Amino acid sequence: MANQETAFGLRPVGLVGSGANTTGVTEYEIASDNTNAIYNGAIVVPLAAGVIDQAGDTAGGTTQALGVLVGVQYHDSTQKKPVFLNYWPGSGSVSVDTNFPVKALVADNPDQLFVVAADATLTDRATALTAVFANASLGTSARTGSTDTGKSNSQLSVSSIAVTATLPLRIVGLVDDDANNDYSSAGAHLLVRLNAHFNAGTRGFASQTTADSTGI
Repeated sequence: MANQETAFGLRPVGLVGSGANTTGVTEYEIASDNTNAIYNGAIVVPLAAGVIDQAGDTAGGTTQALGVLVGVQYHDSTQKKPVFLNYWPGSGSVSVDTNFPVKALVADNPDQLFVVAADATLTDRATALTAVFANASLGTSARTGSTDTGKSNSQLSVSSIAVTATLPLRIVGLVDDDANNDYSSAGAHLLVRLNAHFNAGTRGFASQTTADSTGI
């Protein structure tokens, strides 16, 4: 049976090891004049201005990932009240009262695990299992999303799976989900974590010799 949920970005599901998973998030800010849409489940990065933005390079770059966006709050200048959304539509799509900050809620724990859908077939479970402990990037749709659901279109790029340390995602397991574990079709779910995390002490895994220069 084809997988039922095939594109939704990165969904926080738990923590590495036995740490308590509070599903907690941290509040950051988005520049009120940021025209980029930042979708729920999209990877975000810190900027020198003290705000966050969408990741600019899905294949791994020089800016460490801060986490994944889960929601925003801004004050609407027309409605004169706060608005809560699961994504940031971009300043050109909303009326923002610049007297108030645009608040972003980010799943930013360096030990956070995420579920992500594969963008192509993984052949079968045995073949998919060989991808565990390898790295991967996101597909070309990573910075797009749905304005109806607010969800990111991000998927894990199957063709990118490799041991290359500079890739932004580490695959750590398969997901036991009968509705989404058809490995012969696109959309099978995988468990991942972010490589070279901005909030990690070393900004990457100890096993990555180039950890401090990798990222999103």
